[in-house]
Amino acid sequence: MSDLIKTPLGRFRLVAFLEGLSYLLLGFTMVLKYQYAMPLPNRIVGMAHGVLFVAYVFLLIQVSLEYQWKFKKVILAFLASLIPFGTFYAEKKIY
Repeated sequence: MSDLIKTPLGRFRLVAFLEGLSYLLLGFTMVLKYQYAMPLPNRIVGMAHGVLFVAYVFLLIQVSLEYQWKFKKVILAFLASLIPFGTFYAEKKIY
C-alpha cells in the first residue's frame, strides 16, 4: 500500500478508486434517502464523494502535467469520473 502512494500516479489511482467507490455508495444512499427517509447517510457519503471528486480533478491535473499526458487522455480520464464505474474502467484502459 505504501508503494502505491509514493508516486503522483499511484496517489491518483488510489483516489480514482475511492472516488468511483464513493460514486457507487452515493447511489445506494440515494435509495436510503428517498425510499426510507434516511438522509444522513446520503449527506455523509455525498460530502465524501465531493471531496474525492475535487481531489481526483486536482490529481488529474498534477499527473497530466508531470507525465505529459495528451489532451485526449486527460479529457477521457475526466469524463470517466462522471460515469458510474468510469474510474474503474479507466484504471484498466487509460492509466
